[in-house]
Amino acid sequence: MKRLPILLAVAVLLSSPLAMAKTVNAVASFSILSDIVKHVGGEHVKVSTLVRPGGDPHSFEPSPQDSKLLSQADVVFVSGVGLEGWLDRLVSASGYKGRVIIASQGTDTLQMKENGKKITDPHAWNSMKNGVQYATNVMNALIAADPQDANYFRQRGTECIQQLQKLDLWAKTQFAAVPPEKRKVLTSHDAFGYFGHEYSVTFLAPVGFSTEAEASASDVASLIKQIKREKVSAYFIENQTDSRLVKQIAVATGAKAGKELYPEALSNAHGPAATYLQAFKHNVDVLLASMK
Repeated sequence: MKRLPILLAVAVLLSSPLAMAKTVNAVASFSILSDIVKHVGGEHVKVSTLVRPGGDPHSFEPSPQDSKLLSQADVVFVSGVGLEGWLDRLVSASGYKGRVIIASQGTDTLQMKENGKKITDPHAWNSMKNGVQYATNVMNALIAADPQDANYFRQRGTECIQQLQKLDLWAKTQFAAVPPEKRKVLTSHDAFGYFGHEYSVTFLAPVGFSTEAEASASDVASLIKQIKREKVSAYFIENQTDSRLVKQIAVATGAKAGKELYPEALSNAHGPAATYLQAFKHNVDVLLASMK
């Protein structure tokens, strides 16, 4: 009889929500998306990142270890709209049969020209309006993967969305105070289409959406003429790209160097862009400094 209270206590403990708490094993395609999943998922999600901070999601080559990560995942998050051209091969090689969540689902996508063809610009997260949709999709996917912790994910997701909305309004206010003719910059490749569209900034780049693209001599010559004609005063290197071509163009045009930008990959934990929110704010601050 003396053992009965102990057994009852163990039974109650095992049946409690705390005892049944689940950890979702998630895989995210690249560092910016991974940070959104971490932000929303908190302590109930373990996130593995394929393209790590400083890595290039366009030229990424998956390894056998990446295949193993997918095979053990409960849910996989990708940006979609053509960013992860290597994804289908990786999913097939891993044998993963779970859900692949396209975080950009529901965003208003933009079209761009690449080698004379119209394609969808994959860099949707670079506007905070789209960032809100990414966070919403992540939140809903985590709730579906772990319904027991739905309230937790909903609370953290709502907090994340509110922070993104606040940054969106701040960026619009900041850029609106700059004369339109000064909102023009040169970058390594065309990764800021959504940013430019949302915040009325003109970005010029020698190559298209992919860092693997190559600019022709005529393209570069035309860009140099345009930069001189429009009096673009600053150029920026992105943390994951080859800087040589844009530096050559800067020499030819007289544009001055600005600080490093983070459009596709976060910095390391000690850098200025260790999270999605920090990366966006850093990019805005750096661009504004060059315009003023």
